[in-house]
Amino acid sequence: MTNKIATQLKAVALLSGGLDSRLAVRLVQEQGIEVTALNYITPFCTCTAKSSCRLEAKKAAEEYGVKLKVFYVFEDFIEIIRNPKHGHGRGLNPCLDCRIMMFKNAKKYMDEIGASFLVTGEVLGERPMSQRPDAIGTIERESGLSGLIVRPLSAKLMEPSLPERQGLVDRSRFMDISGRSRKPQIKMAEKLGMNDYPCAAGGCLLTDKDFAARLKSLLEISPNPTRNDIMLLKVGRQRFMDDTRIVIGRDEKENFRIKTLARTGDILMEARDAVGPITLIRGEVTGDIVKKAAQLTIGYGKAKDEPSAIVSYFSVGDESAAKQIEIINS
Repeated sequence: MTNKIATQLKAVALLSGGLDSRLAVRLVQEQGIEVTALNYITPFCTCTAKSSCRLEAKKAAEEYGVKLKVFYVFEDFIEIIRNPKHGHGRGLNPCLDCRIMMFKNAKKYMDEIGASFLVTGEVLGERPMSQRPDAIGTIERESGLSGLIVRPLSAKLMEPSLPERQGLVDRSRFMDISGRSRKPQIKMAEKLGMNDYPCAAGGCLLTDKDFAARLKSLLEISPNPTRNDIMLLKVGRQRFMDDTRIVIGRDEKENFRIKTLARTGDILMEARDAVGPITLIRGEVTGDIVKKAAQLTIGYGKAKDEPSAIVSYFSVGDESAAKQIEIINS
């Protein structure tokens, strides 16, 4: 393979911003191939605002001099969560269907820019649901990318991809990593002079059983949740009653977040003259639901030690029509 041929090649890489995807990009770039990176964001990422997947991907793209295109995945992803062709993992995580969706999108983008193959930081056996040999084969077939995915970190343990067989990339310069240990990746990063990369962290909230249970309850009362619904699902204590959800803040930070996420028509309440949570009601509001929410508001605050307490509440968008309810503590 000559440099002239290599510089004419284009590849698309999935870049999460983590070490694996950074290494994959570097190992392909070092062969003179032009790389364009794709980053996918979902509302179920566990990264923090200060160290988000998008920010890490942007940082890596700037460092390596690659173009970055970010896709926010939501509506299609919700449908996949509800009806995954290949089932869920330990929570509500539709890992195979998620990868297929992203790879199909990547293939479409490859066709748009004239890229020859897709690059991923996948490591054989690292993720039990989507990085088994059979799962990898299924994802390739159903995304329409059979033979067109180059996995530099595990290439020597797998059948050569089409670009490897054709000599478009030098397979001998790739790796033979498998399993969940990150020691080989860290060693390779040191060799490449890569020192500024995020620690192993983050992941998908859908694998968390508690969050998965919350989401399942939400989908039962709201089959087509909004992004706001999902963001609210990450905050506070959650209670579901018929067609209604009640969210109770656990600290001052969550109280602020709940007020920020409240939308017109939601009910906000708090105990009068006592330190405690902000509570939000979303959905059908009845007298019984208001009473239950008020009891929860008192029960999680300092007013629970009083013989009785007054809870004030109002509908967002109509703050002037505030009401009160008295709760007798037993």
